[in-house]
Amino acid sequence: MTIQENVGLAPLTTLRVGGAARYFAEARGEEDVAEAIAFAKIRRAAVFVLGGGSNLVVADAGWPGLVLKIGIGGIVSPKPQSAGGNAVLFSVGAGVNWDDFVAYAVSQNCAGIECLSGIPGSVGGTPVQNVGAYGQEVAETIESVRALDTKADRVVTLPRPACGFRYRSSIFNRAGSGEERGRYIILQVSYRLKRGGAACVKYADLQKQFAEAKEKPSLGEVRESVRAIRRQKGMLIEAGDADSRSAGSFFKNPVLSEAEFRGLAARAEAQGLEIPSYPALDAQGSDGPRKISAAWLVEHSGFGKGFGEGEAGISSKHALALINRGHARARDIMELKDAIQRGVESAWGIVLEPEPVFVGF
Repeated sequence: MTIQENVGLAPLTTLRVGGAARYFAEARGEEDVAEAIAFAKIRRAAVFVLGGGSNLVVADAGWPGLVLKIGIGGIVSPKPQSAGGNAVLFSVGAGVNWDDFVAYAVSQNCAGIECLSGIPGSVGGTPVQNVGAYGQEVAETIESVRALDTKADRVVTLPRPACGFRYRSSIFNRAGSGEERGRYIILQVSYRLKRGGAACVKYADLQKQFAEAKEKPSLGEVRESVRAIRRQKGMLIEAGDADSRSAGSFFKNPVLSEAEFRGLAARAEAQGLEIPSYPALDAQGSDGPRKISAAWLVEHSGFGKGFGEGEAGISSKHALALINRGHARARDIMELKDAIQRGVESAWGIVLEPEPVFVGF
């Protein structure tokens, strides 16, 4: 495996900002990953694992250690889990393009991830953030994660419960006592999907689109509808679309207790407004936690679509997408992020939590 030096990282990200990596390597197999980690340990260089480059902001100063890009491919042919059953297990290399895998699963008439169509990035990144959208998240279908345990220096298989999935998080990205951020390098992910299963149509826009359909929509129809919605919001990476030069949704939807939500709703009602909300995925009953729209908070704090006159701004299609208009620096993006957070906290008393990974800050 070749170790390169001073490799620019901006072209390898969807936001297109950031400096260079002191060392850079691309792993095509598990043995490459082990070799790269050994290289980094000898030089006492910090390691950052790069997938598809989405959901990521790289500092202008770059990364002083080793950036390891995971390029492990391969989708193992689906095998039914029991005679006559419809559960199908896919084992997918961490470097496989996520949307390519979704397309393949849909082509095999396997349900469970069709609403996650169009999300940029690689398969290995999906367990890290517990990627989710339009009524689905990968924690619902992940069977296990195969990873290099850099602490124990061995390859391990972590079953779903061991991954500690929560809203947009897992043991792979949480830091603190008992957490494991930086310990595991994901090599392969196994997903349990349902052959012949019904498409998920929980998201309001999808329900509206298929409301008059005489038959339930197919997996393929839902996939194309999700991609169309993402395109309309500038969340589908397409050449020539400046609004898609982003890191995706920049802020997480806040999850509030029922009491916190009632207080916020009362503040909104006093201004003649109604704040969009829905039960958190793990909520039990009507009095459980509520997830509220971060986009609504941003727009109702003075930061509408198209906001900003400099190189960094807000997408004209979606209030949660901070975009690089062509020549933005990471500093420009961070200044805009900070301004939005201050504005939302001042207007609504809520501190928005960023969704991307910040590298080199």
